Amino acid sequence: GPVESKTEAAMSELVPESRQKPVVPMKPLGMNANLLGYIGIDTIIEQMRKKTMKTGFDFNIMVVGQSGLGKSTLVNTLFKSQVSRKSSGWNREEKIPKTVEIKAIGHVIEEGGVKMKLTVIDTPGFGDQINNENCWEPIEKYINEQYEKFLKEEVNIARKKRIPDTRVHCCLYFISPTGHSLRPLDLEFMKHLSKVVNIIPVIAKADTMTLEEKTEFKQRVRKELEVNGIEFYPQKEFDEDLEDKTENDKIRQESMPFAVVGSDKEYQVNGKRVLGRKTPWGIIEVENLTHCEFALLRDFVIRTHLQDLKEVTHNIHYETYRAKRLNDNGGLPPMTVETEENHESNL
Repeated sequence: GPVESKTEAAMSELVPESRQKPVVPMKPLGMNANLLGYIGIDTIIEQMRKKTMKTGFDFNIMVVGQSGLGKSTLVNTLFKSQVSRKSSGWNREEKIPKTVEIKAIGHVIEEGGVKMKLTVIDTPGFGDQINNENCWEPIEKYINEQYEKFLKEEVNIARKKRIPDTRVHCCLYFISPTGHSLRPLDLEFMKHLSKVVNIIPVIAKADTMTLEEKTEFKQRVRKELEVNGIEFYPQKEFDEDLEDKTENDKIRQESMPFAVVGSDKEYQVNGKRVLGRKTPWGIIEVENLTHCEFALLRDFVIRTHLQDLKEVTHNIHYETYRAKRLNDNGGLPPMTVETEENHESNL
C-alpha cells in the first residue's frame, strides 16, 4: 500500500546506486530461457560455410621491394606451391627494367574443399634504379585502377551477381636487412601507400643478422614508422573491440615487422622433412620459430587475419576511394564509350 511505497521512496533516496542496473538487457535472457525447443538459428554458420565453399573467394597479395630480397621465394613458401615467378628480377642478358612493371599471376588453390583464387602481384624494377624518385607511382596507380574497376562494375545498371575482385588486399613490403635504419625510399613508399592499401612490413633474409641485430633493427624500424606517422596493418583505429585491440597490440608491439626467411627447398632434419636453407653450419628451418618469424607471418596473413584484410580493404580503403570519386564527379564515374555500350546492351 501507500506505506510500502513511502518506505521504498525513502530507501531509493538513501541508496540511489541500486537503481542503476538496467532491467531491459535482462529480458532477452529471460525469453531465451523459456524457449520451448530448438529453433536452429545456429545453422546459419554452416549455411554460410557451404555457400563460401561453393563460390570460393579471392585473395590478392602484392609484393614490393628491391630485387634479390627473396620476394618470390617467400610467397611460394607462404602458399607451399610455385605461385610466384622464380625470378622477378632480371637475367644477366636482360636489361634492368627502366620503370616499375606490374605483373599479376593468378592461381586457384584448393585445400580441404575450400577454393581460393589467389593473385600474386609482383613489382619488378622497384627500387633498382640510381634515381628512385616517385617509383611508387605505378604501384599506387595500379591499386587505384582496381578500385576504379570495381566501382564501375558496382554502378552498372545491370550489375553482376558477383563482381570479380581484383583489389589488392595486402601489400608485403620487403625491408632490406641492413641493421641500420629505413631508407628514404622505404619511408616515402609506405607514407604514400599506407592510405590506400594494407601494408605489412617484413624484414627480408633475416638469417643475415644475428639475434641481437635483428631485435635492435625491429625496434628501430617500429620507432621510425611511428616518428614518421606511418600506419601499417593492423591499423589501430580499425580495431573493433577489446579482444581485437589486445591481439593486434601484441602484433604491433612485438612481431612487426616480421623478420622472415623464405625457402621452397626441403631438407631432412632429425628424420623429418622441413622447408629450409642450407648453410655450412647447419639448416635454417623456415617454419621453426626459434630460427625465424615466418610461421608468425603465415599465421597472421592466412590463419587469423585473411578475412579482416579483405574487410578493411572493402570497408575502409575502397570506401575512401569511392566516396572521393563520387564527390569529385557529382555522383557517378564518367561515361566512357565502353560503359555507354554496356548500358545500351544491358537495356
